Amino acid sequence: MDKLSSRTIFITGGSRGIGRAIALACAKQGANVVIAAKSDTPHPKLPGTIHTVAEEIEAAGGKALPLVLDVRNEDQVKQRIDEAAEHFGGIDALVNNAGAIRLTGVENLKVSRYDLMHQVNARAVFSCSQAALPYLRTSDQAHILSLSPPLNLDKKWFAQYGPYTTTKYAMTMLSMGMAEEFKRYGIAVNTLWPKTLISTAAIEFEAGGAELMAHGRKPEIMADAAVSILGKSASELSGENLIDENVLRAEGVTDFDHYRYSAGNKQLMPDLFLE
Repeated sequence: MDKLSSRTIFITGGSRGIGRAIALACAKQGANVVIAAKSDTPHPKLPGTIHTVAEEIEAAGGKALPLVLDVRNEDQVKQRIDEAAEHFGGIDALVNNAGAIRLTGVENLKVSRYDLMHQVNARAVFSCSQAALPYLRTSDQAHILSLSPPLNLDKKWFAQYGPYTTTKYAMTMLSMGMAEEFKRYGIAVNTLWPKTLISTAAIEFEAGGAELMAHGRKPEIMADAAVSILGKSASELSGENLIDENVLRAEGVTDFDHYRYSAGNKQLMPDLFLE
């Protein structure tokens, strides 16, 4: 039986990149997938909307519910969580994938951009998890999975882009807290981060350009790791800050070449916050 058969997975920012890959991987495991993102209509530069991903999910054998969601709006968050639970009869997992990035220091970063990163990264983990909690409490295999890094307090991760770093670390610290707070409900709470750069539009347009993409891996490695995590119980795995490659190695995976974004032997670049 597929690990996630008939489970309902709510994914924020699920229309592109890592979120889309996780959505499709969950669908292939027989899950009901809620794609919650702002992309209701096509973007002039970025492919994919919540509706095109819903079509892909249905084609992969899953059931999809596309919902327009701005994770900065707590009222809308609660409304969409409630709609998803009503549609599928509950929620078994929340994947906090929506993210905002700008690798700039305090001196040159607009306050409005810092607010955006804080709201989409840290604050959304809080509001989405709180809204999903009543439904997760009734699931027998509940998960909250946030895409944020292990805590590395080396000064170099704060020197050039401290604002972004603090919002991502806040996601992790909230997750560590929720793992303990929600332990009594049997809810697994973990974080997941890539060992290497993941080649997505965020990298191409916000963090280095097309050349950098050749030094990364496809989003599917994160998706496969997420499916592995979501398939475990809280007693097996909770309160951990996980790395995608390590998760898959523990599952017996030894060949990672097919995850490379570009063919050839270009050096893979470690992701941020990892040595």
